Amino acid sequence: MARKRHEEHANHERWLISYADFITLLFAFFVVLYSSSQVDKRKVGKLAMAIQVAFQQMGAFPTSNTKLPLSESEPMPFQDVQAIENVSRSQDLQRFVQPQDGSLSNAVLPGQIRGIQEAIEKALAPEISRHVVDIKQQREGLVISLREMGFFESGSATMRRSSADAVERLVNVLRDRPEMLRIEGHTDNVPIHNAHFKSNWELSTARAMELLRIFIVDYKLAPERLTVSGYGEYHPVDSNDTPEGRGHNRRVDIVVISSPPKPPKATAEPPKPLVTQKEPTEIKTNSPADVDP
Repeated sequence: MARKRHEEHANHERWLISYADFITLLFAFFVVLYSSSQVDKRKVGKLAMAIQVAFQQMGAFPTSNTKLPLSESEPMPFQDVQAIENVSRSQDLQRFVQPQDGSLSNAVLPGQIRGIQEAIEKALAPEISRHVVDIKQQREGLVISLREMGFFESGSATMRRSSADAVERLVNVLRDRPEMLRIEGHTDNVPIHNAHFKSNWELSTARAMELLRIFIVDYKLAPERLTVSGYGEYHPVDSNDTPEGRGHNRRVDIVVISSPPKPPKATAEPPKPLVTQKEPTEIKTNSPADVDP
Protein backbone atom coordinates (compact mmCIF):
# COMPACT_ATOMS: atom_id res chain seq x y z
CA MET A 1 0.00 0.00 0.00
CA ALA A 2 1.57 3.30 -1.10
CA ARG A 3 2.04 6.08 1.39
CA LYS A 4 0.54 9.43 0.67
CA ARG A 5 3.10 12.14 0.12
CA HIS A 6 2.57 15.25 2.21
CA GLU A 7 2.63 18.53 0.33
CA GLU A 8 5.56 20.76 1.24
CA HIS A 9 4.60 24.03 2.90
CA ALA A 10 5.92 27.25 1.36
CA ASN A 11 8.65 28.96 3.39
CA HIS A 12 7.38 32.46 4.09
CA GLU A 13 10.64 33.60 5.73
CA ARG A 14 12.81 33.58 2.59
CA TRP A 15 12.42 37.34 2.36
CA LEU A 16 14.77 37.67 5.33
CA ILE A 17 17.68 36.55 3.15
CA SER A 18 17.06 39.25 0.56
CA TYR A 19 16.44 41.82 3.28
CA ALA A 20 19.71 40.95 5.04
CA ASP A 21 21.63 41.24 1.76
CA PHE A 22 20.01 44.63 1.10
CA ILE A 23 20.85 45.95 4.57
CA THR A 24 24.47 44.79 4.20
CA LEU A 25 24.86 46.55 0.86
CA LEU A 26 23.20 49.69 2.22
CA PHE A 27 25.54 49.71 5.21
CA ALA A 28 28.58 49.36 2.94
CA PHE A 29 27.27 52.19 0.75
CA PHE A 30 26.99 54.62 3.67
CA VAL A 31 30.42 53.61 4.98
CA VAL A 32 31.91 54.54 1.59
CA LEU A 33 30.05 57.88 1.61
CA TYR A 34 31.25 58.66 5.11
CA SER A 35 34.86 57.79 4.40
CA SER A 36 34.90 59.87 1.19
CA SER A 37 33.48 62.89 3.03
CA GLN A 38 36.22 62.95 5.64
CA VAL A 39 39.01 65.41 4.72
CA ASP A 40 42.42 65.44 6.23
CA LYS A 41 42.01 68.70 8.16
CA ARG A 42 45.72 68.88 8.85
CA LYS A 43 46.56 68.93 5.15
CA VAL A 44 43.75 71.39 4.40
CA GLY A 45 45.01 73.68 7.14
CA LYS A 46 48.58 73.57 5.85
CA LEU A 47 47.37 74.32 2.32
CA ALA A 48 45.27 77.26 3.48
CA MET A 49 48.19 78.55 5.54
CA ALA A 50 50.54 78.38 2.58
CA ILE A 51 48.08 80.22 0.32
CA GLN A 52 47.44 83.03 2.79
CA VAL A 53 51.11 83.49 3.68
CA ALA A 54 51.87 83.80 -0.02
CA PHE A 55 49.20 86.47 -0.46
CA GLN A 56 50.41 88.28 2.65
CA GLN A 57 53.93 88.40 1.27
CA MET A 58 52.47 89.93 -1.90
CA GLY A 59 50.61 92.53 0.15
CA ALA A 60 47.13 91.36 -0.85
CA PHE A 61 46.00 90.34 2.66
CA PRO A 62 46.61 92.19 5.93
CA THR A 63 48.51 90.36 8.63
CA SER A 64 46.92 88.85 11.72
CA ASN A 65 48.04 87.97 15.22
CA THR A 66 46.73 84.40 15.40
CA LYS A 67 49.51 82.11 16.56
CA LEU A 68 50.66 79.17 14.48
CA PRO A 69 50.76 75.55 15.65
CA LEU A 70 53.98 74.50 17.30
CA SER A 71 54.72 71.84 14.74
CA GLU A 72 53.41 70.63 11.44
CA SER A 73 52.31 67.33 12.98
CA GLU A 74 49.73 69.02 15.22
CA PRO A 75 46.23 69.31 13.78
CA MET A 76 44.83 72.79 13.30
CA PRO A 77 41.09 73.62 13.30
CA PHE A 78 39.95 74.57 9.83
CA GLN A 79 38.08 77.63 11.08
CA ASP A 80 41.34 79.04 12.48
CA VAL A 81 43.46 78.89 9.33
CA GLN A 82 42.32 82.24 7.90
CA ALA A 83 44.51 84.30 10.25
CA ILE A 84 47.96 82.80 10.39
CA GLU A 85 50.58 85.53 10.65
CA ASN A 86 52.71 85.25 13.76
CA VAL A 87 53.52 88.73 15.03
CA SER A 88 56.52 87.65 17.09
CA ARG A 89 57.94 85.77 14.05
CA SER A 90 58.67 82.79 16.30
CA GLN A 91 57.29 80.38 13.73
CA ASP A 92 59.21 79.82 10.53
CA LEU A 93 56.74 80.59 7.76
CA GLN A 94 59.19 79.72 5.01
CA ARG A 95 58.56 76.04 5.46
CA PHE A 96 55.03 76.56 4.14
CA VAL A 97 55.89 78.84 1.21
CA GLN A 98 59.11 79.76 -0.46
CA PRO A 99 60.00 83.49 -0.37
CA GLN A 100 59.47 85.28 -3.62
CA ASP A 101 62.51 86.42 -5.49
CA GLY A 102 62.79 90.02 -6.55
CA SER A 103 60.60 92.97 -5.54
CA LEU A 104 56.90 93.42 -6.07
CA SER A 105 55.78 96.04 -8.52
CA ASN A 106 53.26 97.68 -6.15
CA ALA A 107 55.22 97.67 -2.89
CA VAL A 108 57.78 100.16 -1.67
CA LEU A 109 60.99 98.65 -0.39
CA PRO A 110 61.78 99.28 3.30
CA GLY A 111 64.76 101.46 2.50
CA GLN A 112 62.75 103.55 0.06
CA ILE A 113 59.82 104.08 2.38
CA ARG A 114 62.07 105.14 5.25
CA GLY A 115 63.78 107.71 3.04
CA ILE A 116 60.49 109.13 1.81
CA GLN A 117 59.03 109.26 5.31
CA GLU A 118 62.04 111.05 6.77
CA ALA A 119 62.03 113.63 3.99
CA ILE A 120 58.29 114.33 4.34
CA GLU A 121 58.44 114.46 8.13
CA LYS A 122 61.17 117.06 7.85
CA ALA A 123 59.29 119.10 5.25
CA LEU A 124 55.94 118.99 7.08
CA ALA A 125 57.23 119.19 10.64
CA PRO A 126 55.07 122.26 11.57
CA GLU A 127 51.88 120.59 10.31
CA ILE A 128 52.71 117.30 12.03
CA SER A 129 53.25 119.11 15.34
CA ARG A 130 49.80 120.76 14.94
CA HIS A 131 48.25 117.33 14.18
CA VAL A 132 46.86 118.38 10.80
CA VAL A 133 49.15 115.92 8.99
CA ASP A 134 49.62 112.29 9.92
CA ILE A 135 52.14 109.92 8.31
CA LYS A 136 52.06 106.16 8.72
CA GLN A 137 53.40 103.12 6.97
CA GLN A 138 51.21 100.43 5.50
CA ARG A 139 52.00 97.29 3.57
CA GLU A 140 51.40 98.94 0.21
CA GLY A 141 53.41 102.06 0.95
CA LEU A 142 53.41 105.34 2.84
CA VAL A 143 50.13 107.10 3.70
CA ILE A 144 50.18 110.89 4.14
CA SER A 145 46.90 112.08 5.67
CA LEU A 146 45.96 115.73 5.12
CA ARG A 147 43.19 116.42 7.61
CA GLU A 148 40.31 118.73 6.80
CA MET A 149 40.93 121.20 9.60
CA GLY A 150 44.30 122.10 8.11
CA PHE A 151 43.67 121.89 4.36
CA PHE A 152 39.96 122.16 3.41
CA GLU A 153 37.04 124.39 4.25
CA SER A 154 34.24 122.63 6.11
CA GLY A 155 31.82 120.94 3.72
CA SER A 156 33.77 122.21 0.72
CA ALA A 157 36.38 120.95 -1.71
CA THR A 158 38.21 124.28 -1.75
CA MET A 159 41.73 124.22 -0.35
CA ARG A 160 42.55 126.68 2.40
CA ARG A 161 44.93 129.43 1.33
CA SER A 162 46.96 128.85 4.46
CA SER A 163 47.76 125.30 3.32
CA ALA A 164 49.40 126.31 0.03
CA ASP A 165 52.88 126.46 1.55
CA ALA A 166 52.55 122.98 3.10
CA VAL A 167 51.34 121.52 -0.21
CA GLU A 168 54.29 123.10 -2.02
CA ARG A 169 56.76 121.63 0.47
CA LEU A 170 55.15 118.21 0.06
CA VAL A 171 55.30 118.45 -3.73
CA ASN A 172 58.97 119.42 -3.62
CA VAL A 173 59.69 116.09 -1.90
CA LEU A 174 57.55 113.99 -4.25
CA ARG A 175 58.23 115.80 -7.52
CA ASP A 176 61.37 114.01 -8.72
CA ARG A 177 60.66 110.59 -7.21
CA PRO A 178 59.54 107.63 -9.37
CA GLU A 179 56.80 106.29 -7.07
CA MET A 180 53.15 106.28 -8.05
CA LEU A 181 50.74 108.45 -6.02
CA ARG A 182 47.14 107.55 -5.19
CA ILE A 183 44.96 110.36 -3.84
CA GLU A 184 42.07 109.14 -1.66
CA GLY A 185 39.23 111.30 -0.34
CA HIS A 186 37.54 110.36 2.97
CA THR A 187 34.77 111.85 5.15
CA ASP A 188 32.99 111.12 8.42
CA ASN A 189 29.53 109.58 8.65
CA VAL A 190 27.61 112.83 9.08
CA PRO A 191 25.29 113.19 6.05
CA ILE A 192 25.90 116.18 3.83
CA HIS A 193 23.47 117.86 1.45
CA ASN A 194 24.24 121.35 0.27
CA ALA A 195 24.23 123.32 -2.96
CA HIS A 196 27.46 121.66 -4.16
CA PHE A 197 27.39 118.09 -2.83
CA LYS A 198 24.51 115.69 -2.30
CA SER A 199 26.47 112.99 -0.48
CA ASN A 200 29.77 112.24 1.21
CA TRP A 201 30.77 110.26 -1.88
CA GLU A 202 30.75 113.44 -3.97
CA LEU A 203 32.56 115.47 -1.31
CA SER A 204 35.35 112.93 -0.84
CA THR A 205 35.86 112.54 -4.58
CA ALA A 206 35.79 116.30 -5.20
CA ARG A 207 38.49 116.91 -2.59
CA ALA A 208 40.71 114.25 -4.10
CA MET A 209 40.14 115.74 -7.56
CA GLU A 210 40.99 119.22 -6.28
CA LEU A 211 44.33 118.02 -4.93
CA LEU A 212 44.95 116.19 -8.21
CA ARG A 213 44.29 119.40 -10.14
CA ILE A 214 46.75 121.31 -7.95
CA PHE A 215 49.43 118.67 -8.44
CA ILE A 216 49.07 118.63 -12.22
CA VAL A 217 48.18 122.24 -13.09
CA ASP A 218 50.06 124.21 -10.45
CA TYR A 219 53.08 121.96 -9.87
CA LYS A 220 53.34 120.06 -13.19
CA LEU A 221 53.48 116.55 -11.74
CA ALA A 222 53.31 113.84 -14.37
CA PRO A 223 49.65 112.78 -14.75
CA GLU A 224 50.63 109.14 -15.35
CA ARG A 225 51.91 108.96 -11.76
CA LEU A 226 48.55 109.94 -10.24
CA THR A 227 45.27 108.16 -9.56
CA VAL A 228 42.20 109.37 -7.67
CA SER A 229 39.51 107.63 -5.63
CA GLY A 230 36.74 108.71 -3.27
CA TYR A 231 35.70 106.47 -0.36
CA GLY A 232 33.16 108.63 1.42
CA GLU A 233 32.60 107.56 5.03
CA TYR A 234 33.36 103.88 4.53
CA HIS A 235 37.09 103.72 5.36
CA PRO A 236 37.40 105.48 8.74
CA VAL A 237 40.62 105.53 10.71
CA ASP A 238 38.92 106.51 13.97
CA SER A 239 35.54 106.28 15.67
CA ASN A 240 32.77 108.56 14.41
CA ASP A 241 31.25 108.72 17.91
CA THR A 242 33.41 111.66 19.02
CA PRO A 243 34.18 115.03 17.37
CA GLU A 244 37.89 114.26 17.50
CA GLY A 245 37.41 110.93 15.76
CA ARG A 246 35.24 112.49 13.05
CA GLY A 247 37.94 115.10 12.53
CA HIS A 248 40.49 112.35 11.93
CA ASN A 249 38.19 110.68 9.38
CA ARG A 250 37.71 113.87 7.33
CA ARG A 251 40.92 113.72 5.36
CA VAL A 252 42.63 113.27 2.02
CA ASP A 253 45.24 110.51 1.94
CA ILE A 254 48.19 110.49 -0.44
CA VAL A 255 49.42 106.91 -0.76
CA VAL A 256 52.98 106.60 -2.06
CA ILE A 257 53.41 103.33 -3.92
CA SER A 258 56.17 102.20 -6.22
CA SER A 259 55.87 102.51 -9.96
CA PRO A 260 55.57 99.27 -11.93
CA PRO A 261 58.75 98.15 -13.67
CA LYS A 262 59.07 99.25 -17.23
CA PRO A 263 59.19 96.46 -19.79
CA PRO A 264 62.55 96.03 -21.49
CA LYS A 265 62.84 97.74 -24.82
CA ALA A 266 62.99 95.41 -27.77
CA THR A 267 66.07 95.79 -29.88
CA ALA A 268 65.23 96.79 -33.41
CA GLU A 269 66.50 94.41 -36.03
CA PRO A 270 67.13 95.46 -39.62
CA PRO A 271 64.35 94.24 -41.89
CA LYS A 272 65.17 91.19 -43.90
CA PRO A 273 64.78 91.41 -47.68
CA LEU A 274 61.72 89.65 -48.96
CA VAL A 275 63.41 88.53 -52.21
CA THR A 276 66.99 87.39 -52.38
CA GLN A 277 68.87 88.42 -55.46
CA LYS A 278 70.72 85.75 -57.34
CA GLU A 279 73.67 86.23 -59.63
CA PRO A 280 72.63 86.14 -63.29
CA THR A 281 73.42 82.85 -64.93
CA GLU A 282 75.39 82.87 -68.17
CA ILE A 283 73.41 81.62 -71.14
CA LYS A 284 75.60 80.04 -73.80
CA THR A 285 74.38 80.31 -77.37
CA ASN A 286 75.75 78.45 -80.33
CA SER A 287 77.65 80.53 -82.81
CA PRO A 288 77.03 80.04 -86.54
CA ALA A 289 80.36 78.24 -86.84
CA ASP A 290 79.22 75.58 -84.38
CA VAL A 291 76.13 74.78 -86.38
CA ASP A 292 76.55 71.90 -88.78
CA PRO A 293 75.73 72.80 -92.36
